[in-house]
Amino acid sequence: MPTCVPTTHAGDPNRTGHAHPPHSPPPIGPRRIRIAGADLSAAVAVFLIALPLSLGIALATGAPLQAGLVAAAVGGLVAGRLGGSPLQVSGPAAGLTVVTADIIQQYGWRTTCAITVLAGLSQLGLGCLRVARGALAVSPAIVHGMLAGIGVTIAVAQVHIVLGGTPQSSVPDNLRALPAQLANLDPAAVAVSVLTLALLLLWPRIPGGAGRVLRRVPAALVAVTGATAVAAAAGLVLAEVDLPSWRSHALAGLPEGPVLGLVAAVLTTTLVCSVQSLLGAVAVDKLVSRRPGPGHGPRSDLDRELLGQGTANIASGCLGGLPVAGVAVRSSANVNAGAVSRNSTMLHGVLVVVAALLMVPILEFIPLASLAALVMAVGIQMVSLHHIRTVTRHREVLVYAVTALGVVSVGVLEGVALGIAAAVGVALHRLTRTRITHEEKKGIHHVHVRGQLTFLAVPRLSRSLHLVPQGATTVVALDGSFMDHAAYEALQDWQNTHTAGGGAVEITGRRPGTGVRMAEPAVLAAAPASDSTDAAGPAPGAGCRRRPWTAWRNHRCEPSRSTPDGESAPDGDSAPDGDSVPNDDRGVHDVPGAPNAPGGLGIHSSSDTRAILSGAGSPPGEDRASRAADASGAGAPESSRAGVGQEPARPTREGERPTRLFLTCADSRLVTSMITSSGPGDLFVVRNVGNLVPPPGEESGDDSVAAALEYAVEVLAVRSITVCGHSGCGAVRALLDPEPDGARTPLRRWLRHGLPSLERAGDGHGPRARLGGRTPADPAERLCLANVVQQLDHLRAHEPVARALKDGKLTLHGMYFHAGETQAYLLTETAGEGTFDRVRAADLAR
Repeated sequence: MPTCVPTTHAGDPNRTGHAHPPHSPPPIGPRRIRIAGADLSAAVAVFLIALPLSLGIALATGAPLQAGLVAAAVGGLVAGRLGGSPLQVSGPAAGLTVVTADIIQQYGWRTTCAITVLAGLSQLGLGCLRVARGALAVSPAIVHGMLAGIGVTIAVAQVHIVLGGTPQSSVPDNLRALPAQLANLDPAAVAVSVLTLALLLLWPRIPGGAGRVLRRVPAALVAVTGATAVAAAAGLVLAEVDLPSWRSHALAGLPEGPVLGLVAAVLTTTLVCSVQSLLGAVAVDKLVSRRPGPGHGPRSDLDRELLGQGTANIASGCLGGLPVAGVAVRSSANVNAGAVSRNSTMLHGVLVVVAALLMVPILEFIPLASLAALVMAVGIQMVSLHHIRTVTRHREVLVYAVTALGVVSVGVLEGVALGIAAAVGVALHRLTRTRITHEEKKGIHHVHVRGQLTFLAVPRLSRSLHLVPQGATTVVALDGSFMDHAAYEALQDWQNTHTAGGGAVEITGRRPGTGVRMAEPAVLAAAPASDSTDAAGPAPGAGCRRRPWTAWRNHRCEPSRSTPDGESAPDGDSAPDGDSVPNDDRGVHDVPGAPNAPGGLGIHSSSDTRAILSGAGSPPGEDRASRAADASGAGAPESSRAGVGQEPARPTREGERPTRLFLTCADSRLVTSMITSSGPGDLFVVRNVGNLVPPPGEESGDDSVAAALEYAVEVLAVRSITVCGHSGCGAVRALLDPEPDGARTPLRRWLRHGLPSLERAGDGHGPRARLGGRTPADPAERLCLANVVQQLDHLRAHEPVARALKDGKLTLHGMYFHAGETQAYLLTETAGEGTFDRVRAADLAR
């Protein structure tokens, strides 16, 4: 085998030979650090914000001003390189101002640096234990309350510097000293502070194209620079930034002081740094996900972020810097400036180092009053009205207020402890506060339980249940999400006793047709009275209590109940005031064909849409005992334990038991299960071209539709028939634009049953249907609506339908589905005019 050797080019005197041996890889040159232009611009923007804020936070804590610059540089370089959130900017944080100021006042600066190192070691331990996600389990009300309390403390303290004085050690002391400070204010300091605040407020609001360009410069930098320039030009005598030589900069020393106090200081610093950094990382992820662009990068690694923050605190403490944490203002500026990697954070740290070494003479012109006004504005912003509205909406404003007041009054760690205690108290109050009411409506006894049903509420539940007379029909509505074993046994024992005495019991959950969560494997399903075994059930499928507009989740059909006088029994739904309302009180119109029916269509209004297709209305005359027996019949326990995967097999296993006939068009865009939120076995569906119902008899009759009507009404005993039209119907277009040659095709012969609808829509003297309070948009929509009304008239002409209507066993409904709006409309009859009313969002939510 010939040996491979490098090829030489003797004829090319300018070509140099390979210095590396044959078959060896070429030497790798030094890697070039590439920084994207977006990262460079973002680093500059963040640096311009971080520089004045770092000095201001150091001033607010009482630490050497260089300590703020050290923390900013370490946060950018160390936390930026090692942290798990690439775009989060770390440095001295306003949330740590109060904690650090208290520690400095108690133990001195060198011990504070040692505490910062110990807090960093604690963060390293927590990061190694991978408990970062657990820190997010703290109630947001406690976190926001803590930050609000810190913000109030910062603002109150900085008011004294703004007025030309010196802050006290606590908020109460600062408030007590405020009147005297107002009496001896420094006009020059006040003027500079007001100018700083005005620039902070107005700079982001500059209008127009020029404002769009100017707003790229951070408002904090403009405010401090403008105030400094005005103070220098006016020759104002003010206290200014004093940066001593770095040679005299104090570094960390051995901690001195009581052990318990030092431990508390370390724990407080660790808590605030960790929680603020982790929450900031999550917030940065949200900002990045909302930013336009194809790639958003990986989500933050919170455990790595904790390790990075701990390492940064160790470095900052050893170098004589303030504690480091993720900073929301700088992080959001970094994301909004278009940063794409951690290079922007690290480069901002490099710029801080350069400024700390080379810009000292310029920084010493900054008035302290201007920095104090800047920090005061940051403190005020920490009291977020958005957070207050959020916790109020979630009924946790008490926890928020207790935490904030605790931080302001006694300190951060104590305030957080008070907030945790308040959160536990609120949770226990919600768990134990159960409201149980009993009332009678039209012969039906209602026991409504609001809240969690635990053993603590069993005595009150028993008292309410024993107010129900023996043999009465009872509805127990459980409006909660949890029931423990003691409450379950108490309720089931009473139910068994009451049904054995001839009474009828229905137990409903918050949403009809769903089970009630138990503290044991047994579950109260939609037919909860499964332990009663004394009577035989009625005809299968007698009244599904599930609402048609709610999602279909393993529901179980249960029978409707009627009162002894033939009225529909209530279903346990809650009215706006929280009381259970029977179906009869919901404004349901008279059943057409019944003795008291005024005539017309008699279709429910849009406020009754949640009962139209669910079989909620019980026809008069049904035996109450048989319905109660069906609720407790054999097989209910099995179905109540059936999973969602078993539910589609129920119609095959138990036979066909639909309670509704749904007659609609064959159009492929109409998905009946989605329109009605129904599941397998709920609907008996008849579909044809144009949702037509041919009149019975003579040559115009159609045995297919007539046979379906006869089977549905007389064999299946359905309780309602719905005719559903839709927008863009091809049959309607064919009726409006007939073929010129008039060919008698099968389609034309079928569409002759729609000619009465065409005449009805074209009759200008008769009542016109309206859609959602407006007139139809075009002739096609007018004909679609008129067709639904006309087919309802054809339905009444069929003998089985007319007989069931007369006996009060059947109701008719009209529906129109607008495909473009994906909105269903329900037909009602008012003053001789058919109106299709929109299904309301409140009905859909139920």
